[in-house]
Amino acid sequence: MLADITTDILILGGGVIGLSIARELRRLGVCRILVIDRGRLGREASYAAAGMLVPNAENEEIDDLYRFCDDSRQMFPELAGELLSETGIDIELDRTGTLYAAFTTEDSDHIDKRYELQKAAGIPVSRLTAAETLEAEPAIAPTVRGSLFFPNDWQVENRRLLAALKEYAFGNGIEVIEERAVGSLIVDGETVCGAVVGDRRLLAEVTVLATGAWTSFIKIAGKELPFTVKPIRGQMISYKPVRRSFRHVIYSPRGYLVPRADGRILMGATVEDVGFDKTTTDDALCQLSEAAIEIAPFLANEPIAEHWSGLRPFAAGGLPVIGEVPGYEKLLTATAHYRNGILLAPLTARIMAEWIVSGTASKYFGVFGPEGSLRRGSIANA
Repeated sequence: MLADITTDILILGGGVIGLSIARELRRLGVCRILVIDRGRLGREASYAAAGMLVPNAENEEIDDLYRFCDDSRQMFPELAGELLSETGIDIELDRTGTLYAAFTTEDSDHIDKRYELQKAAGIPVSRLTAAETLEAEPAIAPTVRGSLFFPNDWQVENRRLLAALKEYAFGNGIEVIEERAVGSLIVDGETVCGAVVGDRRLLAEVTVLATGAWTSFIKIAGKELPFTVKPIRGQMISYKPVRRSFRHVIYSPRGYLVPRADGRILMGATVEDVGFDKTTTDDALCQLSEAAIEIAPFLANEPIAEHWSGLRPFAAGGLPVIGEVPGYEKLLTATAHYRNGILLAPLTARIMAEWIVSGTASKYFGVFGPEGSLRRGSIANA
């Protein structure tokens, strides 16, 4: 039997959520932090994402999830500057904005309705004609019928964000264990004291579940967690044209196109309930390439540079599960961010770290806590 490892905070899961929490804890003065991941740090859903920060383009009303997403989005300019100073890595925060384009009569009807709903809700959006859309993006298909413009919807290069968070961890004494799956949690009465990994015990004052799509594999004394998280596969493709052709993230009802600073163009994404299967498929490649060519016809002559998939963590209602796990002390969870993991990472890390260090409970715990997501009311007037 190997010797126990003792730490202050044990974080299970080394994706963007787990690494962001570790960084925030270190910045608040926590000395001993251990992050453990079943694979390589940041190589699951966080790595497979598109890095979009788009609470406005993806919502027609201002509800609690919208507020959570938009509050977190507003943290990215400060985060980008801090990470550049701390690690020398530019996460390529792009604040150009996002277009939601129409290419058919049905699309036009759809964005007309969205525009009215979003304006009534107070979401920042403007309506562009076909000519205005082409002026904003000359390489878009000439068949475009108009678009909605969301000035406050941005993007980051998610793989550079992960690289920066890993660099911060390695450079600031955060201990990391990779490619080790957690067998079970250690419980003393109603208190969780850490986790078992192989024949070694990892003992901690506080344990945090940031385990994404694999959260439901975690057992507490043989019992399942009081909430369920399952994987939803998303496939994406990318192109590498000779020159950069777009400035904005561009949506259509059939997908989204994300231009990167290095010239790559990402196209996503499928939504597939297929369990823990990360296979990429020809059907998805065809679907995604058709959606890309509809937005940018010149891509029909470009080879597909990359085709990949990731497993998004999904819980009831597509809502995150964040807060104390009921029935157990010293056990917290920050999981099920589904399609918003990159976007929600800064604020999730902030509220988790503040709770651990000072006992300050975020208003979002009452909404997205493990005991029932939105069953405990709204935070609209909090």
